[in-house]
Amino acid sequence: MAMSGGRDDGSPMMEMNTTPLIDVMLVLLIMFIITIPVATHSVDIDLPTPSDAPTPDVQPDKNKVVLTATGEILWNDNAINQSQLVANLQETLTFPVEPELQFEPEPNASYDLSAKVLNIVKASGVSKFGFVGNEKYRSFGGVS
Repeated sequence: MAMSGGRDDGSPMMEMNTTPLIDVMLVLLIMFIITIPVATHSVDIDLPTPSDAPTPDVQPDKNKVVLTATGEILWNDNAINQSQLVANLQETLTFPVEPELQFEPEPNASYDLSAKVLNIVKASGVSKFGFVGNEKYRSFGGVS
């Protein structure tokens, strides 16, 4: 590799020789590529086996809790109080397959009652819980 020390007139060299820098960069890049571990991890998924038997069209059980604007708690269209709600939730946990609990407050239902009922549901240990009827509130203030 030839090195230039500038011109013969004694002025300093103004451009930098980048060839050694590129050589070092390429060596480091090759070393980095060599030292990367091989991706050998995998995720095992148990897929169901195909069957010729027809699948039953059984809908899972659902319970619906509705909060009315008058402050009532409805369990599957039957008015209950908070202690009965706790008892109903504990009873659903004893079933072999836990039914889904659907929560739907009416538009003018009390926020305080909604918060209390949600705390009761959370404390009960129910794992299948969902909010339903939200599509009714898709538009806000007349804007869709």
